[in-house]
Amino acid sequence: MRIKCIVTALLVCLFVISSCSKKGPDNNPNNNNIDCSGAPKTFSGDVNPLVQSVCNMPSCHASGSTNGPGPLTNYTQVFNARAQIRSAISSGFMPQDRTFTSAQKSAFICWIDNGAQDN
Repeated sequence: MRIKCIVTALLVCLFVISSCSKKGPDNNPNNNNIDCSGAPKTFSGDVNPLVQSVCNMPSCHASGSTNGPGPLTNYTQVFNARAQIRSAISSGFMPQDRTFTSAQKSAFICWIDNGAQDN
């Protein structure tokens, strides 16, 4: 009985140790193509065109939507949902019916990471 307890404890310790890993941009495969070193991204020039052409669809985040953070039709709605948007884009969950290019991902993520200004 005592040996079973020791073996179980060792297995639990090994599991806990092996499951720990550094989380961050260097180890996140979804952020490998994010490069924010270029010109700062703007809402009006980089993010809003994507919101209007990709997100603001009747089946996604148009007016009255209950999907995810709800409607994403203007700056205030996008700004208020920025953490959810960043997470969903980084993980590849959004957009659901297509894939963002690395430049499109960068536009959203870099804009959010640099303060999500209304510019």
